[in-house]
Amino acid sequence: MLKIGVLVSGGGTNLQAIMDAIDAQGIPAEIVSVVSSNPNAYALERAKNKGIEAVTMRKRDYADAKAYDLALAEHFKSRGVGLVVLAGFMTILGEDFVNAFENKIMNIHPALIPSFCGDGFYGLHVHEAVLEKGVKLTGATVHFVSPITDGGPIILQKAVEVMDDDTPEILQKRVMEQAEWKIFPEAIRLFAEGKLEVVGNKVRIKR
Repeated sequence: MLKIGVLVSGGGTNLQAIMDAIDAQGIPAEIVSVVSSNPNAYALERAKNKGIEAVTMRKRDYADAKAYDLALAEHFKSRGVGLVVLAGFMTILGEDFVNAFENKIMNIHPALIPSFCGDGFYGLHVHEAVLEKGVKLTGATVHFVSPITDGGPIILQKAVEVMDDDTPEILQKRVMEQAEWKIFPEAIRLFAEGKLEVVGNKVRIKR
Protein backbone atom coordinates (compact mmCIF):
# COMPACT_ATOMS: atom_id res chain seq x y z
CA MET A 1 0.00 0.00 0.00
CA LEU A 2 1.47 3.31 -1.14
CA LYS A 3 1.72 5.93 1.61
CA ILE A 4 1.08 9.48 0.41
CA GLY A 5 2.03 12.80 1.95
CA VAL A 6 0.14 15.88 0.74
CA LEU A 7 1.31 19.50 0.79
CA VAL A 8 -1.41 22.17 0.79
CA SER A 9 -1.88 25.91 1.30
CA GLY A 10 -5.55 26.62 0.66
CA GLY A 11 -9.02 25.15 0.37
CA GLY A 12 -7.95 21.66 -0.59
CA THR A 13 -10.34 20.91 -3.45
CA ASN A 14 -7.75 18.69 -5.15
CA LEU A 15 -7.04 17.00 -1.82
CA GLN A 16 -10.76 16.24 -1.51
CA ALA A 17 -10.90 14.88 -5.08
CA ILE A 18 -7.95 12.59 -4.32
CA MET A 19 -9.42 11.35 -1.02
CA ASP A 20 -12.76 10.66 -2.71
CA ALA A 21 -11.10 8.82 -5.61
CA ILE A 22 -9.02 6.63 -3.28
CA ASP A 23 -12.24 5.55 -1.57
CA ALA A 24 -14.42 5.22 -4.68
CA GLN A 25 -11.91 3.68 -7.09
CA GLY A 26 -10.00 1.41 -4.75
CA ILE A 27 -6.67 3.08 -5.46
CA PRO A 28 -4.02 1.06 -3.54
CA ALA A 29 -2.84 4.07 -1.54
CA GLU A 30 -3.51 5.92 1.68
CA ILE A 31 -2.85 9.51 2.69
CA VAL A 32 -0.90 9.39 5.96
CA SER A 33 -0.10 13.08 6.48
CA VAL A 34 -1.31 16.45 5.21
CA VAL A 35 1.07 19.38 5.75
CA SER A 36 0.01 22.99 5.23
CA SER A 37 2.13 26.12 4.88
CA ASN A 38 -0.91 28.07 6.07
CA PRO A 39 -2.42 27.37 9.52
CA ASN A 40 -5.82 28.63 8.32
CA ALA A 41 -6.05 26.41 5.24
CA TYR A 42 -9.40 24.67 5.01
CA ALA A 43 -7.54 21.68 3.56
CA LEU A 44 -6.44 20.88 7.13
CA GLU A 45 -10.09 20.52 8.16
CA ARG A 46 -10.73 18.21 5.21
CA ALA A 47 -7.87 15.99 6.38
CA LYS A 48 -9.05 15.98 10.01
CA ASN A 49 -12.56 15.04 8.88
CA LYS A 50 -11.05 11.91 7.31
CA GLY A 51 -8.96 11.10 10.36
CA ILE A 52 -5.72 12.00 8.60
CA GLU A 53 -2.82 13.69 10.40
CA ALA A 54 -2.96 17.44 9.65
CA VAL A 55 -0.04 19.67 10.61
CA THR A 56 1.24 23.16 9.83
CA MET A 57 4.86 23.75 8.82
CA ARG A 58 5.63 27.35 7.80
CA LYS A 59 8.83 28.30 6.02
CA ARG A 60 9.26 31.41 8.15
CA ASP A 61 9.51 29.27 11.28
CA TYR A 62 12.81 27.79 10.07
CA ALA A 63 16.29 29.28 9.91
CA ASP A 64 16.40 29.21 6.11
CA ALA A 65 14.97 27.49 3.05
CA LYS A 66 17.36 24.55 3.36
CA ALA A 67 16.30 23.89 6.95
CA TYR A 68 12.66 23.96 5.87
CA ASP A 69 13.26 21.53 3.01
CA LEU A 70 15.11 19.11 5.26
CA ALA A 71 12.41 19.31 7.95
CA LEU A 72 9.67 18.57 5.41
CA ALA A 73 11.64 15.66 3.97
CA GLU A 74 12.25 14.21 7.43
CA HIS A 75 8.57 14.60 8.35
CA PHE A 76 7.41 12.57 5.36
CA LYS A 77 10.20 9.99 5.48
CA SER A 78 9.48 9.29 9.15
CA ARG A 79 5.95 8.34 8.10
CA GLY A 80 7.08 6.03 5.31
CA VAL A 81 5.79 8.28 2.53
CA GLY A 82 6.51 6.96 -0.96
CA LEU A 83 4.79 9.75 -2.90
CA VAL A 84 4.44 13.45 -2.11
CA VAL A 85 1.50 15.24 -3.73
CA LEU A 86 1.35 19.03 -4.13
CA ALA A 87 -2.33 19.97 -3.93
CA GLY A 88 -2.29 23.75 -4.16
CA PHE A 89 0.98 24.26 -2.28
CA MET A 90 2.08 27.89 -2.60
CA THR A 91 5.56 27.63 -1.07
CA ILE A 92 8.59 27.07 -3.29
CA LEU A 93 10.39 23.80 -2.60
CA GLY A 94 14.17 23.72 -2.91
CA GLU A 95 16.51 21.14 -4.39
CA ASP A 96 17.10 19.46 -1.03
CA PHE A 97 13.46 18.41 -0.80
CA VAL A 98 13.09 17.62 -4.50
CA ASN A 99 16.21 15.45 -4.46
CA ALA A 100 15.03 13.62 -1.34
CA PHE A 101 11.96 12.44 -3.27
CA GLU A 102 13.27 12.32 -6.85
CA ASN A 103 10.47 11.37 -9.25
CA LYS A 104 8.24 10.86 -6.22
CA ILE A 105 6.68 14.34 -6.04
CA MET A 106 3.60 15.09 -8.16
CA ASN A 107 2.10 18.47 -8.93
CA ILE A 108 -0.90 19.53 -10.99
CA HIS A 109 -0.70 22.68 -13.12
CA PRO A 110 -3.90 24.31 -14.47
CA ALA A 111 -2.73 24.57 -18.08
CA LEU A 112 -1.23 22.41 -20.82
CA ILE A 113 2.51 22.55 -20.14
CA PRO A 114 4.69 23.95 -21.74
CA SER A 115 2.11 26.72 -22.26
CA PHE A 116 1.31 29.16 -19.45
CA CYS A 117 3.72 27.70 -16.94
CA GLY A 118 6.87 28.55 -15.01
CA ASP A 119 7.56 31.28 -12.47
CA GLY A 120 4.56 33.53 -11.81
CA PHE A 121 2.03 31.20 -13.41
CA TYR A 122 -0.15 29.92 -10.57
CA GLY A 123 -3.79 30.08 -9.50
CA LEU A 124 -5.97 32.59 -11.33
CA HIS A 125 -2.90 34.13 -13.01
CA VAL A 126 -2.79 31.11 -15.32
CA HIS A 127 -6.41 31.46 -16.41
CA GLU A 128 -6.07 35.22 -16.84
CA ALA A 129 -3.12 34.63 -19.19
CA VAL A 130 -5.05 31.97 -21.12
CA LEU A 131 -7.97 34.34 -21.71
CA GLU A 132 -5.67 37.24 -22.59
CA LYS A 133 -3.97 35.12 -25.26
CA GLY A 134 -7.26 33.97 -26.72
CA VAL A 135 -6.39 30.28 -27.02
CA LYS A 136 -9.27 27.90 -27.67
CA LEU A 137 -8.02 25.01 -25.56
CA THR A 138 -6.50 24.93 -22.12
CA GLY A 139 -6.48 22.14 -19.56
CA ALA A 140 -4.39 20.62 -16.81
CA THR A 141 -1.09 18.75 -16.52
CA VAL A 142 0.11 16.33 -13.85
CA HIS A 143 3.90 16.20 -13.72
CA PHE A 144 6.73 15.07 -11.51
CA VAL A 145 8.44 17.95 -9.73
CA SER A 146 12.00 18.94 -10.63
CA PRO A 147 14.10 21.90 -9.44
CA ILE A 148 12.80 23.82 -12.49
CA THR A 149 9.32 25.31 -11.95
CA ASP A 150 6.79 23.23 -13.91
CA GLY A 151 9.74 21.63 -15.73
CA GLY A 152 9.54 18.03 -14.53
CA PRO A 153 8.43 15.00 -16.61
CA ILE A 154 4.79 15.15 -17.73
CA ILE A 155 2.59 12.26 -16.55
CA LEU A 156 -0.91 13.07 -17.81
CA GLN A 157 -2.68 15.94 -19.57
CA LYS A 158 -6.32 16.68 -20.34
CA ALA A 159 -7.66 19.44 -22.56
CA VAL A 160 -10.58 21.74 -21.69
CA GLU A 161 -12.40 24.05 -24.09
CA VAL A 162 -12.24 27.81 -23.53
CA MET A 163 -15.57 29.63 -24.01
CA ASP A 164 -15.97 33.15 -25.37
CA ASP A 165 -17.72 34.44 -22.24
CA ASP A 166 -15.33 32.85 -19.72
CA THR A 167 -14.01 34.78 -16.77
CA PRO A 168 -10.85 33.54 -15.03
CA GLU A 169 -13.01 32.22 -12.18
CA ILE A 170 -15.41 30.34 -14.46
CA LEU A 171 -12.55 28.87 -16.46
CA GLN A 172 -10.72 27.84 -13.29
CA LYS A 173 -13.80 25.94 -12.09
CA ARG A 174 -14.25 24.15 -15.44
CA VAL A 175 -10.57 23.14 -15.57
CA MET A 176 -10.83 21.74 -12.04
CA GLU A 177 -14.03 19.80 -12.70
CA GLN A 178 -13.23 18.50 -16.19
CA ALA A 179 -9.48 17.94 -15.88
CA GLU A 180 -7.73 18.36 -12.52
CA TRP A 181 -10.08 16.23 -10.42
CA LYS A 182 -9.90 13.45 -13.02
CA ILE A 183 -6.23 13.18 -14.00
CA PHE A 184 -4.66 13.82 -10.59
CA PRO A 185 -6.22 10.71 -8.97
CA GLU A 186 -5.50 8.74 -12.16
CA ALA A 187 -1.81 9.67 -12.05
CA ILE A 188 -1.65 8.62 -8.41
CA ARG A 189 -3.30 5.30 -9.27
CA LEU A 190 -0.76 4.64 -12.04
CA PHE A 191 2.09 5.44 -9.65
CA ALA A 192 0.63 3.23 -6.90
CA GLU A 193 0.32 0.35 -9.36
CA GLY A 194 3.93 0.75 -10.52
CA LYS A 195 2.92 1.71 -14.06
CA LEU A 196 4.99 4.90 -14.41
CA GLU A 197 8.54 4.82 -15.70
CA VAL A 198 10.66 7.96 -16.04
CA VAL A 199 13.07 7.86 -18.97
CA GLY A 200 15.07 11.06 -19.28
CA ASN A 201 12.48 13.83 -19.10
CA LYS A 202 9.62 11.65 -20.33
CA VAL A 203 7.18 9.40 -18.51
CA ARG A 204 6.23 6.07 -20.04
CA ILE A 205 3.00 4.48 -18.90
CA LYS A 206 3.12 0.70 -18.74
CA ARG A 207 -0.12 -0.81 -19.99
